[in-house]
Amino acid sequence: MATKNYPTPMLDVLEEGPWPSFISGFKKLRDEHPDERIRNTINGLMGQLEHSYETKMGYWKGGTISVFGYGGGIIPRFSEVGHMFPESKEFHTLRVQPPAGNYYTTDMLRQLADSWEKWGSGLQTFHGQTGNIMFIGANSVNFQHFFDEINEYGWDLGGAGPCVRTGMSCVGAARCEMSNCNEHATHRRLMNNFTDDVHRPALPYKFKFKVSGCPNDCQNAIERSDFAVIGTWRDEMKINQAEVANMIMKKAKEIGKEGDRSAGRQYMFDNVISRCPTQAIKLNDDDTITVDNSNCVRCMHCLNVMPKALQVGDDKGVTILIGGKRTLKIGDLMGTVVIPFMKLDTEEDYERIVELAASIIDFWAENGLEHERCGEMIERIGLVNFLEGIGIDPDPNMIKQPRNVSYVRTDGWDEAAEAWFNRKREEKMAAAA
Repeated sequence: MATKNYPTPMLDVLEEGPWPSFISGFKKLRDEHPDERIRNTINGLMGQLEHSYETKMGYWKGGTISVFGYGGGIIPRFSEVGHMFPESKEFHTLRVQPPAGNYYTTDMLRQLADSWEKWGSGLQTFHGQTGNIMFIGANSVNFQHFFDEINEYGWDLGGAGPCVRTGMSCVGAARCEMSNCNEHATHRRLMNNFTDDVHRPALPYKFKFKVSGCPNDCQNAIERSDFAVIGTWRDEMKINQAEVANMIMKKAKEIGKEGDRSAGRQYMFDNVISRCPTQAIKLNDDDTITVDNSNCVRCMHCLNVMPKALQVGDDKGVTILIGGKRTLKIGDLMGTVVIPFMKLDTEEDYERIVELAASIIDFWAENGLEHERCGEMIERIGLVNFLEGIGIDPDPNMIKQPRNVSYVRTDGWDEAAEAWFNRKREEKMAAAA
């Protein structure tokens, strides 16, 4: 006997207009899916959603639910109006960690989809705001079966609650010429070493790792992660002067002034030279470019506009920033530079970054307040105390934001500067020995 669909006049309006609608996807599952269980589940979901639109209230409540041996990774959702829409009275979400860089094969995707249609609602999101694959709509009977099945062929739950959350890394060197590190190896090394902290929440609040291979920061690591790894370089930017000249003439043609060298140069001034925040790039009379690398702040604008003419240097590594997050107690925070530059080439380099992460998590776990992110703790106790706690010396490159007032205390500045120069001198002498 066919199940009667709940009326959804308000949801139907969302299908009007030129843009695709998630309601169309819901209806396709409700009306066309071969599994009656999934059709009924989506029917109940749409009924409750219509009811929420009518009353302007949400009816999902939380609770506690987890797979055996894990303390997180599942977002419980129980309906407060389950008596009205019994088909979807339980609609739990499982967070599953994606592969580094979000690289999938079609076989992987089909395998996951088959398992979810077998045990869940068929609704999936690639990817949630935390970076996880979101499998939306499991009941309390089937969610353990789904986890067991996907775990058997290699997938694991992500973080949920006060724990280390699912890490993210950008597409990396496989598809991007701006890459300065092995993003995926860094991602895997960090997550594999803190897996226990992902699955057994025991921290003040969440802690996120994100890896971006260059300062373009496609992962939004600086503003969205507690531990941001940003690929960079410390030698000179590479310049292909022939491509600079080619671009000048190419842009003249694109703006309708083919062969007009002065028009191409003007375009270069307007869109590259004048937009350098530190005026570190100069266009010479012979159509070559000069870069003052000592003043380059790696904003990436010129490299993005001229990827053939300008490329990152050869002495590559990463910068580590700590404490980024979105709004909670004290508003948005950008990460603060803690390690200005470190190489990530050898096994010892990777061990060093894991040890740094462990030191930071341990210090935060001991000193952070309940529901306090790492960056909020640093704001409360001060950067100097944080650096002392994790055993790192202050460095002039530890920049959170440019100075924005002229009234700044400089007590002890000379002594601190002298100590820094002495330390750098000793490091240079030790390296040369």
